[in-house]
Amino acid sequence: MTGPTIVLWRHGQTAYNAEARLQGQSDIELNETGVAQARAAAASLAELGPTRIISSDLSRAMRTAQELGERCGVPVEPEPRLRERSFGVWEGLTHAEIEGGWPDAFRAWRQGREPEGIGADTRREVGERVAAALLEAAAGLGEDGVLVAVAHGAAITLGLSELLGLDPGEWFGLGGLDNCAWAIVQPDPGRRPGWRLTAHNLTA
Repeated sequence: MTGPTIVLWRHGQTAYNAEARLQGQSDIELNETGVAQARAAAASLAELGPTRIISSDLSRAMRTAQELGERCGVPVEPEPRLRERSFGVWEGLTHAEIEGGWPDAFRAWRQGREPEGIGADTRREVGERVAAALLEAAAGLGEDGVLVAVAHGAAITLGLSELLGLDPGEWFGLGGLDNCAWAIVQPDPGRRPGWRLTAHNLTA
C-alpha cells in the first residue's frame, strides 16, 4: 500500500432528510437526531486514527465533521468542492412536488438522465470536483495517513464513481450512503484505477 486510506462520511440527518425534501446546496442544519448520529459515528471513526479531516462547507457537514475533529484533536478544513450536487429550483421540494411541477424533467432524472431547465449540476461535474478534492487532500499524506472527508449523499456517490474509474454520468451501480454512514477507499497501486472500495455504508 503506497497511499492513505480515504474515508467518505455522509453528514447526519436534517429536517429536510426527515421530510424527504431535496437539499442540494441549501444550507440546512443537523436536527437533534443528526447531532446524535454524528457523535455516535465519531466515536467509531476515531478508532481509525484520522490524520486529516476535510468537509463540505455546508453547515450540516461541518457540524458532523466537528464531532470527529474535537474527539481526535484534528482540525476540520472546509472544502467547498465537497458540497452536494446543486438541484437549482428543485431544492426544498419533495419528489411529489417536483413531479407535479416538472413532470418531464422529473421523469428524465428518475431514469438516470440529466434534468434540464432547473439549474442543476450534472452528475459528471459533481463527480469530477469531488474526486479532485479528495485526491489533492490525500496527496500530502503518507501510506499511514487516514483522510476523512465529510460530504453529502449524491456528492459521495458520484465522487466515488469517478475515483474508481467509473463514469458518474452513466454508471448507477453504487448505492448511496445512509445519514452518518461512511465508505472506505484504499490505494491499489499498479492497477487501474489505482483505488479500491473496501467498505461501504458502514454505521456506528
